[in-house]
Amino acid sequence: MDSFEINKILGALLGTCLVLLAVHIASGAIFTPPVPAKPGYEVAVKEERPGRQPATKATEEPIENFLASASVEHGAQVAKQCAICHNFQESQGPKVGPDLYDVVGRKIASVAGFNYSTALKGVTGTWTFDELNKWLADPRAMVPGTAMTFAGLQNEKQRADVIAYLDSLSKNPVPLPKAAANPPAAPANAPAAAPANPPPVGAAPAPSPAPKE
Repeated sequence: MDSFEINKILGALLGTCLVLLAVHIASGAIFTPPVPAKPGYEVAVKEERPGRQPATKATEEPIENFLASASVEHGAQVAKQCAICHNFQESQGPKVGPDLYDVVGRKIASVAGFNYSTALKGVTGTWTFDELNKWLADPRAMVPGTAMTFAGLQNEKQRADVIAYLDSLSKNPVPLPKAAANPPAAPANAPAAAPANPPPVGAAPAPSPAPKE
């Protein structure tokens, strides 16, 4: 093989290398991601503060609106899923979770001998209807760090039924709210209603009654 053929082969190899280098440079310029202002990776983290959290969307409407028509019988059926971890009858003691007999009105994290999570021990107050509603909706949203793994009941009617059932598990149940028997009163600035039989046009006004002493 003479030198001319060798030069042709070397030239072809050199040209190929130059083309590959140009393609590499062009692709790097097109697909290079923007350089962050600060080195490292940005990770979005939801801020959680210890203790009780505000009500979520699932608990915005007052539970009293649903308790007025709650069904103890249906609540007992829904609460069967809780029987895996809780006892419902008096003096049966705790299981994985504390017993739920007489829980309505009981101080939070107060069952003697039960090892509550540190997060729940830090919550003050009692298990009112409202607090039970928040807890049943999402325990970990109400008390971040709780050991309770229950996912929650998103249906307000189901929560009201369960609360009514828990309230019945007591020698002295807390009275449930009652449905409003009368319609709401008209606003103070509402216009007065027209009389049923208005006097004819041009008629003299009726005399005012004499004042009483």
